[in-house]
Amino acid sequence: MVHLDHECDLCIIGGGLTGLCAAVAAAREGIRVLLMQDRPMLGGNASSEIRMWVRGARGLCNRETGIISELEQENIYRNPRLNYSLWDGVMWEKVKAEKNIELLLNCSCCDAETVEKDGKSRIVSVTGWQLTTYTWHSVKAKYFADCSGDSVLATLSGAKWRVGREGHNEYNETIGPVTGDRKTMGMSCLLQARETDHTVDFIPPEWAYTFETDEDFNRIEVSPDTGEAITDAGDSVAERKIRVKTTMNRPHTLGTSLTNFWWIEMGGERDSIHDAEEMRDELLKIAYGIWDHVKNRGDHKKENANWDIEWIGFLPGKRESRRYIGAYVMNEKDILAGGKFDDVIAFGGWPMDDHNPAGFRSYLESNPASVLHPAPSPYGIPYRVLYSDDVENLFFAGRNISVTHAALSSTRVMATCALLGQAMGNAAAICVNDEETPAGVYEHKIGKLQAKLMDQGCMIPGKVRDIPALSKNAKLNLSDEDRLLLFNGHERPDEKGNVNYVTLPVGGEITFDFGNFAKLHELRLMFDPDFSRESVSVNKKMRVFAQRSSIGKDFRPMKVAKTLVRSFEVFADGKLIFFDDKNHIALRRLPLDVTAKTITARFNSTWGEDSVHIFSADVR
Repeated sequence: MVHLDHECDLCIIGGGLTGLCAAVAAAREGIRVLLMQDRPMLGGNASSEIRMWVRGARGLCNRETGIISELEQENIYRNPRLNYSLWDGVMWEKVKAEKNIELLLNCSCCDAETVEKDGKSRIVSVTGWQLTTYTWHSVKAKYFADCSGDSVLATLSGAKWRVGREGHNEYNETIGPVTGDRKTMGMSCLLQARETDHTVDFIPPEWAYTFETDEDFNRIEVSPDTGEAITDAGDSVAERKIRVKTTMNRPHTLGTSLTNFWWIEMGGERDSIHDAEEMRDELLKIAYGIWDHVKNRGDHKKENANWDIEWIGFLPGKRESRRYIGAYVMNEKDILAGGKFDDVIAFGGWPMDDHNPAGFRSYLESNPASVLHPAPSPYGIPYRVLYSDDVENLFFAGRNISVTHAALSSTRVMATCALLGQAMGNAAAICVNDEETPAGVYEHKIGKLQAKLMDQGCMIPGKVRDIPALSKNAKLNLSDEDRLLLFNGHERPDEKGNVNYVTLPVGGEITFDFGNFAKLHELRLMFDPDFSRESVSVNKKMRVFAQRSSIGKDFRPMKVAKTLVRSFEVFADGKLIFFDDKNHIALRRLPLDVTAKTITARFNSTWGEDSVHIFSADVR
């Protein structure tokens, strides 16, 4: 077998949205990154293999920005019909465009070398096996980041971790069992269908479960001894031991993005890592049985006659497995208090969505498949949950961060995880560039990390972005009121109804006059991405994030937000230095590298809005 050696500044294990955003963020800060992903494509639960919806903080003004919104905006522009293969390509392209990233797909991390010094461990290298090339890859790095979801580096490095649900007394929580256990939220295989203009038949495989009525799959016959489904049709009902079940609500009405069948869920009562293959087999029996029910049983047969199965997932999407124990363990009380941390670097706002470990086998109305516990939106997430307390060069981000099970039920959603990845990637870059440790960033550089994230378009609750002195000292061709709006450090509407953007006519300009010649490095512009999302899609679920589930004949392609500036140009002392007539990204950071007295940005057109909305414009 071939054995290749690599060296980098930061090695990231796991290429879901978390690892992707971490890699891009770190690479853009100038450090060398190697991203090792065990699947053929990037995106993890959001990829074409799993197709879980990307979700994040609730509320129109709390939409996640930064690299995750950059990805979505690119996908809307290039892939308006939301083809999942094209979405895979958008994510792959985002990584490949960064010259500082080396990408290893189909490569599973399976070993790590560590050393001990002064009572702390340090990872020296990791080794991965690349299935497609039959190659071993050994990677030496200064820092390592585990974005695998399953915390693969925890067991390989000896870092502290845990699995399961805490009891109420451990962190004074109310979510979860009174006494702690090793149960987790389960995993799901999803379904997608397409409505046609003709009848489509479906012949189920013999191994699929049969659900004649809605009641049958809402209450399945199970053994009271093992909890397993009773599937032997040879036994009479009288001969079976049957547990009494009550009906639960498992929506399965077909329509454009009505449901993604998230409730086809198993594995929380088992080991979600080592039993994953067995659980996948069980999920497929359920999934095929549900589609058989939707197509061939009862009243559904007529109403769904023209629907064709488009895709059934063979790789389950996981919600929970191992979690690291870091410098701080965030818990339910922290979320309910709004996450008021000095070292806040990201935010959440999804409810504490606690899925029953029994998943599809949860039967009682008193013990439903999922409970949504309210959470404030947004709430802050601290930097200290992103690095190990005992392996000094180990970061982690995603659903494996240092939180309790209760807190994880909210922080695990992918848009939140993407923010955590971007924060972690920037922290790793500070470590490399400033010769710090992950703990040292908390102790000495947390303000620098927060400033970098806000400069990259990320909102941090309770923080306001600083405006460069060069911009604040310049003369502008704006009213005093508009100048205050442009420099107020807020780049989204707020709950008080303040839009926080400057309104210009189409063709309008913003001119910075510095008085004397100044060396100019960058022009930063933040356009309006339409936080309401009303101009992006008629479908409410697709407004949350540009993904889809089943597609009816009423499906309408996505549209670039009409509020975004489409065509704009930049002049230095009247000379054209930049022009773009196909812009579709909200945050633009343009390298200037000029010496000039004035910089003018002219906004020639939008994607449909009658006026131009500018949240921020500044020069450094």
